[in-house]
Amino acid sequence: MPPLTQLPVPEDPADALAAVVALRRLADRIERAAVDRAVDEGWTWSQVAEALGVSKQAVHKRHADGRERAKRESR
Repeated sequence: MPPLTQLPVPEDPADALAAVVALRRLADRIERAAVDRAVDEGWTWSQVAEALGVSKQAVHKRHADGRERAKRESR
């Protein structure tokens, strides 16, 4: 990975901050999809947490409610 000084960053702060927001949203979507797939394939919350480098409690808090909500809505 190139040093931060070599990454293309918009010169306009508004553009740079908008890019940060877009990247965070994309990362969140990718994380949700990956967690959903892992859990659907039988991974435990502990395994998911370890893969993400966070605690089991953190990953469960972030993702369990959304999964339960999605299950209820799909019925």
